[in-house]
Amino acid sequence: MPGLTELLREWVPRQRWFAGKGREVREVTVLEATELTVGDPGLHHLVIGVGHDAEPGFPGPGTVDRYQLLLGTRAELPGRLEYAEIGRLGGRHIYDAVHDPELTRTLLTGMAGNADTGPLRLRTVPGQEIETDLVSLASPAEQSNSSLIFGDVYICKLFRRITPGTNPDLELNLGLTRVGCEHIPALHGWAETDLDGEPTTLAMLSEFLRTATDGWRLAATSVRDLYAEVDLHADEVGGDFASEAERLGAVTAAVHRDLARAFGVSRLPVDDVRTMAEDMHRRLDETVLAVPELEPYAAMIGAVFDDLAKHEVDLPVQRIHGDYHLGQVMRTERGWMLLDFEGEPLHTLAERRTPSHPLRDVAGMLRSFEYASRHLLAGQTQVAPEVGEQLEVRAREWAERNRAAFCRGYAEGGGPDPSAHEVLLRAFEYDKAVYEVLYEARNRPSWLHIPLSSFRHSVV
Repeated sequence: MPGLTELLREWVPRQRWFAGKGREVREVTVLEATELTVGDPGLHHLVIGVGHDAEPGFPGPGTVDRYQLLLGTRAELPGRLEYAEIGRLGGRHIYDAVHDPELTRTLLTGMAGNADTGPLRLRTVPGQEIETDLVSLASPAEQSNSSLIFGDVYICKLFRRITPGTNPDLELNLGLTRVGCEHIPALHGWAETDLDGEPTTLAMLSEFLRTATDGWRLAATSVRDLYAEVDLHADEVGGDFASEAERLGAVTAAVHRDLARAFGVSRLPVDDVRTMAEDMHRRLDETVLAVPELEPYAAMIGAVFDDLAKHEVDLPVQRIHGDYHLGQVMRTERGWMLLDFEGEPLHTLAERRTPSHPLRDVAGMLRSFEYASRHLLAGQTQVAPEVGEQLEVRAREWAERNRAAFCRGYAEGGGPDPSAHEVLLRAFEYDKAVYEVLYEARNRPSWLHIPLSSFRHSVV
């Protein structure tokens, strides 16, 4: 399709899943194209390369990232798909086919039949059967990937930015399924191809938790109830979240045990712990260059990493979730369920697959409680100063109460007691907050105050 790459060059940077925010796109190339459905409408699977300049503040040459697209083509585009249009070429409409249920069923039929289509391999998890007569709906959630909900049975996650190798989300779900973990949705199938000679995950099909509510929504409701009764303490409001936080801590410990059973536990030598602290320092320095608002807190953060560097015993490490927060857990009638074991999207695949101490996940959840307690305070410019101060006090109180409940549940559930590893946990928290500063500056500048406020309160 002559002209396609120019259309994609304009369209790709506007997508939520595009990882190169803030960088100029130099070129887009089609690296691989597979026709999945012939005719009108037609469906093509594309792997594209997006070349862009280096990040502002970071030295060195630019990079090329690879993304996958489901590209639909039609002579006439129905009104229901106009919002997904990329452009027109040769008299045909080109659009993002994840929004077209007439075409996405191809994914189900391919996985159900263990089909090989060109370089693509679609597979069923052994022992599972896949229904193929379901209609898809693209999830409206703003994420770094795209999700398709088939009926009320499956959810299919398409990994937009792809890196050679098995995605940790698929790898860990397969391992947890093998050891009978009860706290993850059932895995039904996946799709893969080869990149640079390595099997590379493109998509995974899982049980859709149709009656579930995500942890972020439940926590946000609790905070909203607290703010509505500003004269009450967190434990006096009907929407108190602490009991759920404690149960979530226990489930987190159970999943960590299952991950250890599935993938084993090793020891991180003291020298490597020091190297880990040095890496935290490096990320801090790089982030200060990219986000100058962090600079006033750099010395305080660096001192925390220095404390970690003084650690004198080996650390037990294992596979962990890697990007753990309230948006990655669902409350169901069966209890808490964990999702999205992909790891932090800004890290390399090798970094996301590297074993770590399970308290890194605990730190991620503690950071999420801070986010939940403060996100409603953004833009409160018309609130009287005395009310704003009281809301700030309530936010801290809510976060502290739920942090303590989660840690208590985690320790009682058999995880490493957070109170016995304060230096390690604090270093993980600060490292995560530094990551959040960079992420928010790139993707949600209006939320940058949340991680910065954590450092500000630590100074106080």
